[in-house]
Amino acid sequence: MTETQPQTDIDLDPVTFEVLRSSFTNLVDRMAQQIRRTCYSFVIYNRDFSNCLNDAEGNTVMQGSKDIAVHVGTLHYTCKETLEYFEGDINPGDVYIVNDPYLGGTHINDVRIMRPVFHEGELIAVTQSNGHWADVGGPAPGSFNIEANDHFAEGMRIPPLKIWDAGEFRDDVANLLTTNMRLSEDRMGDLRAQTEATRIAEERLLELVEKYGVDTVMTAFDESKDYVERIMREQLSDLPDGTWHTRDYIDADPNKEEGFVTIDVEMTIDGDEVHYDLSGSDEYVGNFLNSTFGTSFSAVVSGTKMFFPDVPLNSGLYRVVSADLPEGTVVNAPEPVPVTGSVAGAYEKVMNAIFELWSEVLPERAMACAFNLEYLLAGGQDQRPGRDGQEFAWYDWMAGGWGGRDGKDGSNATAPVFGAGLAVQSLEGQERDTPLVTSEHSIVTDSAGPGEFRGGCGLRKGGRMLACENSVMSYCSDRARSITWGINGGLPGVPHGVTLTRDGESQDMGTVFSNVPIDEGDEFVRPSSGGGGFGDPLERDPEAVLEDVKDDYVSVERAERDYGVVIEEIDPDVCAYEIDPEATDEQRAFIRANREDWLREDPDTITERYHEGELDKLDLIRRYGVILDWSSGELLERTTAEFRELLRERAASEWTPVK
Repeated sequence: MTETQPQTDIDLDPVTFEVLRSSFTNLVDRMAQQIRRTCYSFVIYNRDFSNCLNDAEGNTVMQGSKDIAVHVGTLHYTCKETLEYFEGDINPGDVYIVNDPYLGGTHINDVRIMRPVFHEGELIAVTQSNGHWADVGGPAPGSFNIEANDHFAEGMRIPPLKIWDAGEFRDDVANLLTTNMRLSEDRMGDLRAQTEATRIAEERLLELVEKYGVDTVMTAFDESKDYVERIMREQLSDLPDGTWHTRDYIDADPNKEEGFVTIDVEMTIDGDEVHYDLSGSDEYVGNFLNSTFGTSFSAVVSGTKMFFPDVPLNSGLYRVVSADLPEGTVVNAPEPVPVTGSVAGAYEKVMNAIFELWSEVLPERAMACAFNLEYLLAGGQDQRPGRDGQEFAWYDWMAGGWGGRDGKDGSNATAPVFGAGLAVQSLEGQERDTPLVTSEHSIVTDSAGPGEFRGGCGLRKGGRMLACENSVMSYCSDRARSITWGINGGLPGVPHGVTLTRDGESQDMGTVFSNVPIDEGDEFVRPSSGGGGFGDPLERDPEAVLEDVKDDYVSVERAERDYGVVIEEIDPDVCAYEIDPEATDEQRAFIRANREDWLREDPDTITERYHEGELDKLDLIRRYGVILDWSSGELLERTTAEFRELLRERAASEWTPVK
């Protein structure tokens, strides 16, 4: 289906246009309010959902003001595919359901509900609600199965289906779907909540049609898209033409030797358009960290939109922003390659690469790499008193640090860039619903990437299992090796990963695993990285480093080793610290004279010094660029070489030269 121009000759006056354009946004935001008030899933309640208004051809007229980024740029694809699938059989009272990631969607947990809207027998729009269902079946609770070799081992893939047929609820279809999912009652509740949201949007749209007339509203649809296209073209026209290039990485392909998986992004501004070429990216990997076309296009749109915050979002933007996403690569995995973990894998890598590219074009808005999205999931039988072994699903994500910016430190403990509107989940709510108790939730000292403007700080979250049976845990993340990086001379954050303690024995579980058995008394902890640093850490104001030490953002030891600021502890209990100016000058001169050589030191020697306790993990990462398998302590030679190259390009090349 292609987008057409208005069918009428109506020319809207500016006031009517602005009233209707704002009404479309309000319509979508009312859908969000409805879902939060009626959903069953704690995941959706914490804002892992988005809504939109589509025109009769599936083009996005408006998304909401608080939609999460990963759904941006995908909802119109899903709508178009569904309208095409049911062409000739679209009726008033129909409601459709689909979660197919290969039809322009994201992953199978994102379930879209669509309602065609008719006026006097003519299709005029589609209202759409997308919610992340906490489970859609499959071997692993939460449907994140790292062992999946194809989507058949991930969960229930739903092609376009009628869930209401001309106003008649298809309870047979709904039951078939939800009974193949854990916590079926919750899934049915989310289905009804999303459906009701689309009905409310239909009701509000028809009120606008009754008040202004269908021709006026349809013209406002088209003019809303034209408006977004126009202002985006105007802003691009003010920028220099050119081509910029960078890369980001997934830690590894489990089917190959150790070494990064490249996501290659080239951006070209040509007049009033911007194009992205990702054809240099590696082929899809042997686990679920791949992206589909829709997910990667979403990352392109979201990464771009971050630098143009005043531009509304609808299909008008897609006339200006385009992308080459070759099939068979990690950014466009074909059916049936698994893609459930795409947001923690390829998606955010594309976004962060685009941040770096736009940081060169618009340096006043520059930002280093943000922490990696991660999901920790647990499921089984709740054996607490009164629960009688009922099924539970604990589905958790963490906040973390965003990258340092030009002139400002990064944001601490913020939602991941894939979903800036996500809420930090209520610990009390989680503990009420599931047999887990949170043991700690605090900012991680030294997690922020050092820089003239440091990254935001990450968090550490720990928990302990209560009475449960037949329970397992899964984890989806990345950047244990391709650690959150800085720009313009800034340094990396800290590795992601989970530590699980059972029977007094602690084990580093890494960033991806599925269905690990857990039992009452087992404990776990995981940190989120801080954002990468911006600018040379040796140029940071020593007084700012001192304040970070007082706030426990930076330790006294790392203040000296990362920033070259020597701080004396007078009385830490009352935050009494003092900078030693002479020692600071000496330490900064020492680091400046040696740091480029540190990146050339023999990795085997550095690894030995680490095992002997002379160096710690952050020394390896930030000083020497050495990456180990953090579980076994084994040196990763190829990964180290690639990581060092990253540090040379993004950090060492920008460091202040020796005076």
